[in-house]
Amino acid sequence: MKLKLFVDRMSQPSRALLIFCKANGIDFEEVKIDLAKKEHLSPDYKAINPMKQVPAIEVDGEFRLFESHAILRFLATAFPGIAEHWYPADLFKRAQIDSILDWHHSNLRRGSVGLILNTTFAPFFGLPLNPEAAAEAEKILSFSLAKIETFWLNNGQFLLGNSEPSIADLSLVCEIMQLEVLDEKLHKQILDPHEKVRIWVEDTRKAVNPHFDEIHTTLFQTKEILKKMRSNTGSGETKTN
Repeated sequence: MKLKLFVDRMSQPSRALLIFCKANGIDFEEVKIDLAKKEHLSPDYKAINPMKQVPAIEVDGEFRLFESHAILRFLATAFPGIAEHWYPADLFKRAQIDSILDWHHSNLRRGSVGLILNTTFAPFFGLPLNPEAAAEAEKILSFSLAKIETFWLNNGQFLLGNSEPSIADLSLVCEIMQLEVLDEKLHKQILDPHEKVRIWVEDTRKAVNPHFDEIHTTLFQTKEILKKMRSNTGSGETKTN
């Protein structure tokens, strides 16, 4: 199958797809959709994904699919030679992974995106920073991290007590990595109470390196840019002129 990935490496779900493909030797063409330049709103991209979001895929120039979790499931089952631990054939194990992925969007992702937007990225989209929305998102995020730590990270390195990562591990860890763009004080405030989560993130990183570090390069470059901007303004907030 000829596979195209329509992605932006600043997008958490995009990074999960890229890492999964590279870690499993799936050949693909990376088509960059720059969210900052609003390329996802173009008529050409709307023909690929009418929801105008990344990521999306195209297979053999005909089949198109959006929503990162659906894409991860498809890739894990459509391409040969994918290791069993990513998305097991056992229906009960699959159902557990699906449960985590469904939970992710309305909990961990909701908190992460809300906090990052309202403390960091809003000015880049012409929006004001919203401390009230940020505080609410922080509560959701902290609750989600605690739930991961106490419920799914039990008796194993990875989610569900597994000894190897699944597509759920990869998706959730890429979400948590986005917190790197926060100012250092807030980052520590969020993650320091969750040692098991921090160890799990590092274990997932090691399991798919060097691809994990390669795909996160753009994120870390952005982190350094934001750090310099904060230093220049003398504030933990990100401001633009």
